Amino acid sequence: MKKLLLAALVALSACTAQKVKKSMKHSTVFEQGFTGFMLLDPQKDKVVYALNEDKYFTPASNTKLFTFYAAYKVLGEQVNAVNYLENEDSLIFWGTGDPSLLHPDFSDNSLMELLKDSDKQLYLADNFDQLSAYASGWSWNWYNYYYGPDRSALPIYGNIVRFQKEKNASGMTFSPTYFKDNIHIDPSLTTSGYRILRDQKKNDFRINMASKGLEFATDKPFMTSSALAMNMLQDTLDQELRLISMDHVKGRSHQKLKGIAADSLYKQMLKISDNFLAEQLMVLVADELFDSLNVDEAIDQVKQKYLGDLPDEAQWVDGSGLSSQNKFTPRSIIKLLDKIRKEVPEEKIFAYFPSGGQSGTIKNWYPSDDENPYIYAKTGTLSGVHCLSGYLLTQRGKILYFSFMHNNYVISSDELKKEMQKILYMVHTNYK
Repeated sequence: MKKLLLAALVALSACTAQKVKKSMKHSTVFEQGFTGFMLLDPQKDKVVYALNEDKYFTPASNTKLFTFYAAYKVLGEQVNAVNYLENEDSLIFWGTGDPSLLHPDFSDNSLMELLKDSDKQLYLADNFDQLSAYASGWSWNWYNYYYGPDRSALPIYGNIVRFQKEKNASGMTFSPTYFKDNIHIDPSLTTSGYRILRDQKKNDFRINMASKGLEFATDKPFMTSSALAMNMLQDTLDQELRLISMDHVKGRSHQKLKGIAADSLYKQMLKISDNFLAEQLMVLVADELFDSLNVDEAIDQVKQKYLGDLPDEAQWVDGSGLSSQNKFTPRSIIKLLDKIRKEVPEEKIFAYFPSGGQSGTIKNWYPSDDENPYIYAKTGTLSGVHCLSGYLLTQRGKILYFSFMHNNYVISSDELKKEMQKILYMVHTNYK
């Protein structure tokens, strides 16, 4: 009887594989670009279906899966908020890349408390030149968009100005107020709603609103520098700070101040695909590994130490996936998903990842028939790129790994999502 049941389940699984194959083969949507797909049953160690699984694709924000894994392996439960050393009459500190300092979405005050409680002269050692504001392959014109904040050694306020207006409010608010003299109403900006533009080469913002009844919230990156970070921090602390060269601390023993829980950064980074947090997490990894902010070296070290067993070498250049120079294969992403599930508690994975029909970047897609999501996955979207990789829960309680990667399509990403949704739901309901 057991043999008959096992044979029936094997037949049903094979039937599901055939349905997936047929759906993929006859899809007129997937024909509009280049598609890769891999579906794995880890319990059986069996590839259910694969298409172009060994080909390299631009992953977009699927890169954040690699960033998460690197950070999880290296950083520990709390990130390093700052490096510092104390003398009899001075406290010198410098950045680790921690993104939480006065960030509007977090409440960690580790560095602020250290500085406020000190009765010594405060010095910021300038290590900003260890890190470029943009990673290799980024577009120069992202300075004006919420998804393109500068990377920096000591981020402050998330390296963005947050503009907000409630529907019935007479005016707009913004934070930090440090920029109050840099924000100007400009009626010449054409808009049917609201429009906010930053000058490319300086922190001047122009805004125009078509009506007072508007409601909005948006973030605009500001240009970072060590001097600006010092001035903004000094303004907030109401204490004098001085900027000095890293030569003053070179070779000297120092401490690392523990700060925000890494969990809170992982969750926001993955749920809403936060590019800024992803980039800064890789800066934190570099600081932890080398006590410097060389992200390229950090990526190389992570690849050698933790990702040497991938079937195809990861072509990995940034933390967020904004660069089109990133290139991964579906089968390497599947291997990474397997490593994550083996090393990260399942409850944490489900808490970090967007869930179909309920949270994050797939809140409006892949809904389940009940209150329990069946898709936990990371999206990735750039122009002509849409990817989705993660975990699929079947109605029989199995967890499958999948990676959908689409490049060079010229249709709406919604069309791809609808087609992917059909296939993933079919697997969810039919796979035994």
